[in-house]
Amino acid sequence: MEQKILPYTVEDTETVLNRLNSLKQQFEPMHLTELFQQDENRFERFSVNLDPIIFDYSKHRVDQKVMQALVRFAQAQDLNQWIKKLFSQEEINYTEQRAAMHWALRLPEKDKKYNQLAKQVHAQLKRMFALVEKIHAGQYRGATGEVIQDVVNIGVGGSDLGPLMATQALSDFKQPTQKPLNVHFVSTMDGSQLSELLHKLRPETTLFIISSKSFGTIDTLSNAQTVRLWLEKTLGQDKQTLKHHFIGVSTKPDKMTAWGIAPENQFQLWDWVGGRYSLWSCIGLPIALTIGVQGFKHFLAGAYAVDQHFQTAPFEQNIPVLMGLLGIWNNNFLDIQTHAVLPYDGRLKYFASYLQQLEMESNGKSIQRNGNKVEWDTCPIIWGEVGPNAQHAFYQLLHQGTQSVSCDFITPVQRYNANQFTYADNAEALIEQHHLALSNCLAQSRLLAFGNQALDIAELADLPMYKQYEGNQPSSTILLQKLNPYSLGMLIALYEHKVFVQSVLWNINPFDQWGVEKGKEIANQLLPILNGEQTDLSKLDTSTQGLIQILMGKQGG
Repeated sequence: MEQKILPYTVEDTETVLNRLNSLKQQFEPMHLTELFQQDENRFERFSVNLDPIIFDYSKHRVDQKVMQALVRFAQAQDLNQWIKKLFSQEEINYTEQRAAMHWALRLPEKDKKYNQLAKQVHAQLKRMFALVEKIHAGQYRGATGEVIQDVVNIGVGGSDLGPLMATQALSDFKQPTQKPLNVHFVSTMDGSQLSELLHKLRPETTLFIISSKSFGTIDTLSNAQTVRLWLEKTLGQDKQTLKHHFIGVSTKPDKMTAWGIAPENQFQLWDWVGGRYSLWSCIGLPIALTIGVQGFKHFLAGAYAVDQHFQTAPFEQNIPVLMGLLGIWNNNFLDIQTHAVLPYDGRLKYFASYLQQLEMESNGKSIQRNGNKVEWDTCPIIWGEVGPNAQHAFYQLLHQGTQSVSCDFITPVQRYNANQFTYADNAEALIEQHHLALSNCLAQSRLLAFGNQALDIAELADLPMYKQYEGNQPSSTILLQKLNPYSLGMLIALYEHKVFVQSVLWNINPFDQWGVEKGKEIANQLLPILNGEQTDLSKLDTSTQGLIQILMGKQGG
């Protein structure tokens, strides 16, 4: 599915943007049906095969002229050099004076270019793998000597969403263990998840992972303190309780030690890893516990393969670059302000939530690297759901609403086989269900693109307007040969690098998240009031004052 590489020379940004704005005038009224009628080889021209992934972007409102102009825009914005800066130890996260080296977490152990960095990373991975194998073998025991059978990951944001998403996505690859092992996740600060979960667990056989880059996140530490009290109520306030029932993952060993986590149960993170990019590190311990050591190595290898592709493939065949450029075209030129992620596989039910953080926390910025306000819209609203469920929820809006939406359809080519089941008839039924999901995935992208032209109706003119479809909603389709640790690693890395491409084109820093911090600071100012330790409300707005009075029971109603 190779496409011809169009020759170009580097031009200044203004020249390229003028060309793109001219193309915008041409393509705004154009329908996808016209583009397919004009080019019978459109799929071959606008798809890329990176085994085992196929990326089809032929259902976007682009032609070769548009793609060439977008590539020239990337060149004008010096994307090549920025990619080199990313894969270096340069402090490209300039507001926090840090590098952004999540790619280093999937380096081969004997990487020649970054030998010391790889050794540092693999030292922690080896420790994590040893723990995983010990737990799987039934050799890790709680304070009373009983085998651990439940592991609870306590984290929030990147310390929760990434491991939760990947663990669910790779549930088919759960490794056999000496005794049944269940992995759970707790993130909400209100205690609702924890309260429901603790009723089902035994303190003697439960291990907790406290995952917090700073080891200062109040959400995580409040949950950690609650489970500590729960354990100590049964097992006693003894160092052995903490030693046998808590694992810590953080950049702050001193804080973990002060909290009570034994040094041998501490795993290191580094400041150069952003939380939303950290599932490749020991933050991924729940993933490794689910899919085993070899599975986690395949997961890392898939991401590493995409790292190499991103650094070496020409932009015209570089999937993360194409994903980024198409998003720029839709968002900034065709005025499509929202993007839906629609996997047609129930195992990917948390994938849209994961991408919401990855994309919107990274690129939800309005200040350029030069300190000036951005000159155009940055990250679109990212949302989505498992496709078959979404068809009965919001597809009505996609097909007949007033909003323009771009979409990513994601599905595995193969799902079930007869060898997975004791009864072959069951396998055949499930294979048919997978074909049903595939047919719906293809049908929905087809109807979104072509509207009425996708209908098999001879007398279209007789259809009432409320039964007609405008179409012209652009979408990409990502096919995975199978959903497994390697292909999931690839898929996640593709989106990581897409985010970086767009940050370069928008001239923003995707690696900080100052918008997350201030709200938490203000919450810390309000907490003493709600706890009754402070009574002065005079500095607050009247709305907050009124709400606090109701919450404190000082106002009827």
